[in-house]
Amino acid sequence: MDEQVLTATRRSLHGIAELLLAGSQYREHGTIRLRVTPGGFGQVAGRLRVEGTDLVWDDGSGGRAPLRGSCRDLGKVAGVEAGAPEGLYSDHSGVEPDDELAVDPAAAELVAEWFAAGDHALRNFVPGCEPVLWPEHFDLGVQLDEINYGVSAGDPVYSWPYAYVAPWVKCRGPFWNAPFGAIRRYDEVPAGPLATSAVMAFFVEGRKMA
Repeated sequence: MDEQVLTATRRSLHGIAELLLAGSQYREHGTIRLRVTPGGFGQVAGRLRVEGTDLVWDDGSGGRAPLRGSCRDLGKVAGVEAGAPEGLYSDHSGVEPDDELAVDPAAAELVAEWFAAGDHALRNFVPGCEPVLWPEHFDLGVQLDEINYGVSAGDPVYSWPYAYVAPWVKCRGPFWNAPFGAIRRYDEVPAGPLATSAVMAFFVEGRKMA
């Protein structure tokens, strides 16, 4: 996977999550929380979701549109206004409503599979939890005993997807390899079905080390 292709796809998916899914959901239902869905991610209180390289709206019409053009273009097709939730957070995707989207199928699949593995790992690690995909950082996480656990699709500092353990109180030692805690990179985790167990093992180790 070319890093630039992955970065461009991640940025576009982040923009869609923030400007189309979270923004429209917040304006209608008052929540920005998103969730992992088959092949991608979607709203928790609305009809919009991303599946592969398509925007899908589950309203009985079978609505579907490829992730091309801009978020404003896609919003018009899906019948929602493109725009970030206002006044809730300072970190953003960096994508504007009229920016051209660039979503590569293989990169989108990688992100979707990583979120799916993380979702399964978190649900096994904290039984009964509902992992949240947050639109400001485009990461999926839960909080337990003043420690944040989750998986990220990547960011400007760490380009590739990673799992993280982030205690509210800073810890010291070789396990803690990031400014906010510890990460386990995508390329350090087995591919396929073994990814879930490897990510969960990282969470277990992080809880023990904290």
